[in-house]
Amino acid sequence: MLQYTVRRVFVMIPTLVVISALVFTIIQLPEGDYLTSYIAELEATGEKVSVEKVEFLRRHYGLDRPVVEQYATWLLGMLQGDFGYSFEHDLPVGEVVGDRLFLTFLLSFSTIVFTWVVSFPIGVYSATHQYSWGDHGLTLIGFLGLATPNFLLALVLLYFANVVFGTSIGGLMDPEFVDQPMSWPKFVSVMEHLWIPVVVIGTSGTAAMIRRLRANLLDELQKQYVVTGRAKGLPPFRLLVKYPLRMSLNPFIADIGNLLPQVVSGAAIVSVVLSLPTTGPMLVRALQSQDMYLAGSFLMFLAVLTVVGMFLSDLALAALDPRIRLEGGTRR
Repeated sequence: MLQYTVRRVFVMIPTLVVISALVFTIIQLPEGDYLTSYIAELEATGEKVSVEKVEFLRRHYGLDRPVVEQYATWLLGMLQGDFGYSFEHDLPVGEVVGDRLFLTFLLSFSTIVFTWVVSFPIGVYSATHQYSWGDHGLTLIGFLGLATPNFLLALVLLYFANVVFGTSIGGLMDPEFVDQPMSWPKFVSVMEHLWIPVVVIGTSGTAAMIRRLRANLLDELQKQYVVTGRAKGLPPFRLLVKYPLRMSLNPFIADIGNLLPQVVSGAAIVSVVLSLPTTGPMLVRALQSQDMYLAGSFLMFLAVLTVVGMFLSDLALAALDPRIRLEGGTRR
């Protein structure tokens, strides 16, 4: 186990380096740079920009240097905790994304907990009560969750929260706390506003997780070891928890690597609809304006979540399922 862990950690390092090169290359693929987009916006409003000013800004931001040199500077800076400079915000990337990363992490963590807490009991109930009225009803709700677009559900819940609870879910906090440091009243305001985006973003993931858990558990309940356990007189609940339920939890663990980046990136449209101060809208804007260091930092954040999530899910799967072996080769 220790050898596998060390080997995976050493594999993660070159993987992230390759991903960083791909991210920087993709960001550089569109013609022009941030200044090109900025000048086009100014000219669209009728304002003229002198050539001398453009060249000065290009030298000032380092956009006149070779692409390889720009990439090397960005990569070495990230290793030292410097993620570059945001051209559009005229601030270091770390200062721009600081609060948004915290709110994004809070929203993502709450969404994952909501997904697991809701899908686990429903999936178990649907599998153990196959073809019952409850199973059919929960299956219908699951299909509705899969079929309903997140942005549409966000609009419905916005109206519902405003009419029923009198809460205006515009952002993740009340307006007076937007530029204030974290405090207990601000935290309470965030919690009051958090449930709407959590329900909206987590609905589709919850519905999909219910279907996977139900299918896996049904498959395990029909295997021979379960029939043997019943024949030996094991109590139904003990038999369910000790063997088939444990084996069917693999999708919960395996989805860690995919769920983390999907929650962050998949919430972009919902964040725009709900005016959430998370990374999604800022990432979209950074890609549109070719603010390469800001966009690259966001994309690298998603890549790190994916790589680390897959690593953690592999370790957890090995601990959960004894049929999974981390070492290769055959065992006699």
